[in-house]
This record gives sequence, C-alpha cells and structure tokens, in this order.
Amino acid sequence: MEVVRNLNVESFGKLRLFYTRVLSLGDVIVKRHCKIWDFQSLNVVIGIGSFLSFLFAITCAYLYLFPSVQPVIRSYEISKPGSSISKPSSSIEKCNVFEGKWIPDESYPLYNASQCPFAESGFNCLANGRRDRGYLKWRWKPKNCEILRFNASEILEKLHGKRVVFVGDSLSRTQWESFVCMLMTGVDNRRSVYEVNGKKITKQIRFLGVRFTTYNLRVDFYRSVFLVQPSYAPRRAPKRVKSTLRLDQLDDISREWIDSDVLIFNSGHWWTPTKLFEMGCYFQVGKSLKLGMPINTAFRKALGTWASWVETMVNTNKTSVFFRTFESSHWGGKNRNTCKVTRRPWSNTRGQDRSSISDNIIKVVKKMRVPVRLLHVTQMGAFRSDGHVGTWGDHPSVPDCSHWCLPGVPDMWNEILLSGLLTMKNVPLQ
Repeated sequence: MEVVRNLNVESFGKLRLFYTRVLSLGDVIVKRHCKIWDFQSLNVVIGIGSFLSFLFAITCAYLYLFPSVQPVIRSYEISKPGSSISKPSSSIEKCNVFEGKWIPDESYPLYNASQCPFAESGFNCLANGRRDRGYLKWRWKPKNCEILRFNASEILEKLHGKRVVFVGDSLSRTQWESFVCMLMTGVDNRRSVYEVNGKKITKQIRFLGVRFTTYNLRVDFYRSVFLVQPSYAPRRAPKRVKSTLRLDQLDDISREWIDSDVLIFNSGHWWTPTKLFEMGCYFQVGKSLKLGMPINTAFRKALGTWASWVETMVNTNKTSVFFRTFESSHWGGKNRNTCKVTRRPWSNTRGQDRSSISDNIIKVVKKMRVPVRLLHVTQMGAFRSDGHVGTWGDHPSVPDCSHWCLPGVPDMWNEILLSGLLTMKNVPLQ
C-alpha cells in the first residue's frame, strides 16, 4: 500500500508540474499577441485557455492513473494445474472454458469403467476389445485459463446433502454415468453407493438414481429425450399420425426434477425425421396438429416451453440450472451412415463445431429472465473423432459414431460442470 501511495504522490507531482508548464505556455502566447487584442478580449481568451488547460490536465491524469479500463466478465477462475478447489480466487478473469484445444495428459483417465458398477457395458470400449488407449489420454485446455483439476474427495464434501439431476437423452445418461463413476473414486466403502431401486443400468429405464450414503448425496437421471410431453394421436388424426409431441407442455415427469440443487438438461439427438416423422410422431400445440411444422421450428417452440417452466417453477436461488449444447457426432459418407473412429483427435473441427440445435439452445437461454448456464460442448467435441464407441459397443456389427466411450469425453464435460459450480459466486454449493 505504501508503494502505491508513493506512486500516486509522485504521479500528481508530475501532473502539477505539467499543468504549470501548460499555463506558462499559454501566458507566453497571450503576451505575444496582446498588442492586437483589447483588455476585454484578453480576459476572455485567458479564461477559455485556463479552462481548456484544466480539462486537458484532468484527461492526462485519468489516462496516466487508469491506463486500461476493461469490462469485467464473470467466468470460471484462473487456476494452476493441480490446485485445490476449496479456495476460489477473488479475482474474476475473462475466460471462455469452451474455447481451447485437447492436449496429451498421462494422468488420465480418471477412473476404470470396469471397476464402476454404474458404467454401462456398451460404453466400456476397453472391455469390449478396443486395443489402443491413446483416446483416454487427452485433457481439454482452455485458451486463457485452466479448468480446476478433479478431486473426488473434496467434491463429495462440497456436494454433501445435495441432489444432482440429469435430464435428457442417452447422451445425458452417459454424462450421468461418467459423473457417478468419477465420484466413486473418492468413496472408501463402495457398498455405501447404490441405485435406489436396485435397477441395472439399461437404455430404456425412465429413471435411475444413485445414493452416496456417507454424503447424503443423490445423483439422478431422468430419460426425457424431447423434454416436452409425448402423447397419443388425437381423434380423427390422419392415419400416418401414431403419436404427437405436445410442444406447449413440458414432460409430466418434470414435477420430479424441481426439488434438486443442480439440474442439467440436454436434448437434440431425437429431433430428426428418422426419430419423428418416420415413426409417425408429429407436433401438436393445444388441440391443433401441426403436420407441416418443420423440426427446427418445433424444437424452438419446445425450448420456449422449457424456458418458461424454468422461469416459473424452479427456484434458481436454490437450484443451479445448466443446459448442455449438442454433442458433435462423426458420421461420414454421403448419407451420414459411415462410422470411422480415428486413433487421435482431429487437428481441426472440419465444420463440426457448429450446430443449428446448439444455436437454438443458445438463443433461448440468452433471453431467459433467470440464470441458466450453458455447457457449450459442441466445439470441443468436434475434435474428438477418436472418442466414439465405434464397433466396441453392445453390437459390434452396428458402428456408433454418436455415443462416447467411458472413460472419455463426457468426463471433461463433468470437470467443466464441477469447476463452474465450485468456483462461481452465489451458487448453493458454496
């Protein structure tokens, strides 16, 4: 503080000297020309000159003392690799954690899927015969900062007594499985962690919940691929209509999501002609069928319904809400039906870093009246052509370039999620 005080005194001393010289220069100029000015004009000029000199001196002082004034953007804290999560930084720096690159890191993976009872066998690529292990050794490095390193024991303490809920499609279930397996590495008594209904992890179950007894923590998954309410075809509907999506009504299971501390949504992979029109599923608003409504328009309408529900039904002072954007797939060929999993990440995104689904999500979230944080994973996933299940899933004859191996890319989504939760101010977990 003494150094700062001395600097300020010295700075103002220099400014006073500068100001005196400016006034002296003005006086010299005035004297040279006083012969052609009358006394009244001279007083006016001296007054104007003094005022302008004063303004100039004040401006110089401001620029000298405050050389750069930049807007503060609240984001995740800057940290060094391996730093503890328990002490958030008091300085908030500009950092978009979703802009960066994948770098090799031998400390990964974070867990062994074969030792986690909650990892679906279809995502355990190593156990299903994948021989190369390079895809496990990559960490996402943001451009201007670091993501806090994962520490299971500290996070379990932070989440004590909380309820974390994932809502969405099979990619949400993958993130849920990753989240649970990551936390399992910090548990001493593995028998204290169990699925609340004794269910085995499968694709079609509507609800899965894991309790960490020691920490009174629940981590739940709800399958709601469209987020809005599926319904039967209305009476007198055309024969091709087998079912509808009620775009103006959120999924009725949403009543079970409200009582949570962290709520993470995703949707997008089922909003395709194959999953909708070819299955006889069309859109409905109120009692009106919307047979000609484009999928993109319907998705925006559904997101609007979701946003209204969050704004009116969720207490965001208690619940931290996240929405994860579309996850890049790497299907190739003319018909997008060829799956070739590489041994290393792509060096560029090859156009996979943009998605109309993600664009719609971002637009809706930005207009919301309550705080909802985006997990904008589209770009970071675009590089990871090496991370998909491929032929190392439940059905080797049916390649998969949509879902991810576990451990793998979804672990990084969760690291970013936890880093955001535990370092941002005014969240219920702190």
